[in-house]
Amino acid sequence: MTGVVTPAPSSTDPTIRRAAAAIGGPLGRYAQREVSWWTPIRVLLAIAAFTLLLGYAQKSPCADGRWVASSQYTQACYSDVIPLWGAEGLADGAVPYRDHAVEYPVVTGGFMWITAELTRGWHAVGLPGKDEGVIFGVLTCVLLSVCGLLAVAATAGAAGRRRIWDAAIFAASPLLVFHAFSNWDLIAMAFTSGALWAWARNRPVAAGVLIGLGTAAKLYPALLLIPLFILAFRTRVWRPVVWAAVSAALVWLAVNLPIALAWTKGWWEFYSFSATRPAEASTFWAMLNHYFPDRFSTPGSGGWVPSGPVVALVLILAVGVVCWLALTATARPRLAQLVFLVVAAFLLTTKVWSPQYSVWLVPLLALARPRWRMAIIWQLSEIAVWIGTLLWLVGGSDPNHALTYEGLTALLLLRDGVLLVLMGLIVLEMRRPELDGVRSEDCPDPGAGPFAFSLADRRLRDPAQARALGSFE
Repeated sequence: MTGVVTPAPSSTDPTIRRAAAAIGGPLGRYAQREVSWWTPIRVLLAIAAFTLLLGYAQKSPCADGRWVASSQYTQACYSDVIPLWGAEGLADGAVPYRDHAVEYPVVTGGFMWITAELTRGWHAVGLPGKDEGVIFGVLTCVLLSVCGLLAVAATAGAAGRRRIWDAAIFAASPLLVFHAFSNWDLIAMAFTSGALWAWARNRPVAAGVLIGLGTAAKLYPALLLIPLFILAFRTRVWRPVVWAAVSAALVWLAVNLPIALAWTKGWWEFYSFSATRPAEASTFWAMLNHYFPDRFSTPGSGGWVPSGPVVALVLILAVGVVCWLALTATARPRLAQLVFLVVAAFLLTTKVWSPQYSVWLVPLLALARPRWRMAIIWQLSEIAVWIGTLLWLVGGSDPNHALTYEGLTALLLLRDGVLLVLMGLIVLEMRRPELDGVRSEDCPDPGAGPFAFSLADRRLRDPAQARALGSFE
């Protein structure tokens, strides 16, 4: 049987190689590899299913919503899903946007409404269970788990057959255990990973459709268009990127326009709420407000709301640095590297960085820099921030037995520092491609898709030469 040989993780990652000593060492070069039902993708999905089960178990102490003595914080099991069952009017049968102004984009709002209808249907057919809030939480976790499995499969597809095991960084993510069900982020993550997979398979329209749907669930998938345009400028391959951007815009409009026209006020709530929302505790904007109140805070306000244009300018500057690095690198950067850097730059500069947002980066990291040691170190720093944030929230009722904001700041700066180091390592591998473990001579970028053969590549008749040239555009 012919096909691409998938290298074992223990042969490509030093951390996995050392960990393999516990089970007898790395897989040998001449080890017999029998055909098994347990293909790499099935193994990855099984790992992800176990991780998601752990995530459900981690949230289960808070499932009934009866939070006494800040137990949702002290047990680290807080999830937005439980309180929003009542706060968003779902418990009363409200239709999002029509009856209640939901603070989420329309795909997420639709997901919440469908789950609420399934919850009511659960009782209509006489299935066991009395507390609708608990059933809503369970069904939400089940449906989000499907999104998580789809995201793992798409990440594996975007990695390519030779690097399929890189997706294990996401499938076995400790950060996913804590944040898979903190909010509805897995919906947008599934669309984002699917878009990267579609692009890698030379399906720019499909990639655009998925970006549009993802943007209608959370705004961050729209950031994928920035790296696509960067690489289009570098390779002069414009048509697929334009098709993807147009497809994304049309799909976003098709999903949003009916709701916006029918229930304008409810639809606009997400955008008005985002514009007027104060700086969140985990952002550097909030730290500026806390440590320099005379310069940055507004007396008598419920929280400091940084100037929207200033926040946008800082983000544009950060993305501009990524663009400069991408356009001045000797070798053409890989798409996943640029996507990770752009999304990370957004998180570092935004005024709202909810702790669960960090999980967006995990599948992107699996594609951009699949090295286990730094991936684990960074995720542990994110978990420390999550625990610290919950302890800081407890401080509102028990300041003597909780973390102060100064203590939380130390954790935040540590996390930010680790993330910046991780970004620096990715930039280093962009500038010195010989250090990039994903790049190979015959495949400079497994996720390049239409960029794999630029106009300069097509001038060559020899495909091998064309692929080699792709490394130096």
